[in-house]
Amino acid sequence: MKLLVTGGAGFIGSNFILYWMREHPADEVVNLDKLTYAGNLENLADVENNPHYSFIHGDICDPETVKKVITGVDVVVHFAAESHVDRSILEPSPFITTNILGTYTLLEEAVKAKVPRFHHVSTDEVFGSLEFGSSGKFSERTPYDPRSPYSASKASSDHLVLAYHETYGLPVTITNCSNNFGPYQFPEKFIPLAITNIMEDKKVPVYGDGLNVRDWLYVEDHCRAIDAVLARGSVGETYCVGGLTQDVNNLTVVKKILALMGKSEDFIEFVKDRPGHDRRYAIDWTKIHKELGWQPRHDFDTWLARTIEWYKTYESWWKRVKSGKGQP
Repeated sequence: MKLLVTGGAGFIGSNFILYWMREHPADEVVNLDKLTYAGNLENLADVENNPHYSFIHGDICDPETVKKVITGVDVVVHFAAESHVDRSILEPSPFITTNILGTYTLLEEAVKAKVPRFHHVSTDEVFGSLEFGSSGKFSERTPYDPRSPYSASKASSDHLVLAYHETYGLPVTITNCSNNFGPYQFPEKFIPLAITNIMEDKKVPVYGDGLNVRDWLYVEDHCRAIDAVLARGSVGETYCVGGLTQDVNNLTVVKKILALMGKSEDFIEFVKDRPGHDRRYAIDWTKIHKELGWQPRHDFDTWLARTIEWYKTYESWWKRVKSGKGQP
């Protein structure tokens, strides 16, 4: 089988490629990535010489590039996206371009090439925010209610994907996942920012009162979920993918990291909350569990500790990334 993975040099995309080539060594993987600030080929050093892997430097918004790389592909796994909420507030334009126009370009060429499966990777943020202190969770039946330029652009891409299924018969599936964590995550995101700041003896910024709740999913569990959807999922369906069964707020996460790293809570620095900050996310992953037999294997506390150890081991990686020097 031949897969086209878009955004495969990013955090989740590179973890997916490493996972897929380990679990499906006979398959061919083509990685299409623009190599923006968040893309790093160093993430894929373990497979760069594998004859079943190839990298194409290109933009999903360019029809000619997409047309060339999508020919003969059995599966498209679409990760490529601008994904940092803070950046979307400061400058929405790249999010509209990449997340909407880029997805549209891929869908157009996938229809023309008669791709047998198009899998779109999305986010739980398209559902908006749950009531603080409630027991409610996002599911596949939750109405869309995006509250940032990032989540609005991802909601738009979800609707496009489903529209291309209904209108043109493109065989699609979608996963809406919760916040991922693990190796190779760009250190502007919450958990790696906290870890690397502490290692640099810097304060850890915490928005508002720190009580905002996120559902944390270890990245390999996310990769396993996509694998399950590609193998057994129903065309035209959406699957919610989450990692936790109980709420953990951001302040608690930082305190866990500090305790694991042997540091005091003096490292916490409360900062002004960002505009439109969603209060609570939680995922009901009943559907993917019942229909496909998937469930998370990696508990938060154990794999948070292992993630900290990864950043300690690969200090040279994140220092290059944080300095803006990129790959060596």
